[in-house]
Amino acid sequence: QVQLVESGGDLVQPGGSLRLSCAVSGSIFRINAMRWYRQAPGKERELVATITSGGNTHYADFVKGRFTISRDNAKNTVYLQMSALKPEDTAVYYCNGDIYYTINTWMSYWGKGTLVTVSS
Repeated sequence: QVQLVESGGDLVQPGGSLRLSCAVSGSIFRINAMRWYRQAPGKERELVATITSGGNTHYADFVKGRFTISRDNAKNTVYLQMSALKPEDTAVYYCNGDIYYTINTWMSYWGKGTLVTVSS
């Protein structure tokens, strides 16, 4: 059993910063790519950022230069540092990971999300 638990969501003013965390626990053999998605009210879920097992990162255009994804492999945790937040960043942020639970068997796992609200 593998679990992803997000934390760090909060109410923040426009222009502010926030750091989200996603802790992976359970029967983990290896963690490959990790991603942050978000879903705003009435909209589809969209990919925000990806980090590979080797540390390569990719960002959606709408967060480039403002958000940074990172990972701490020793802690099985991935982070999303968000700065210069805008009201349109308001969404539930979800963590997703490609996780091996045996040497050659993997699944894509999701967390339950954490709410980020950007408002004055």
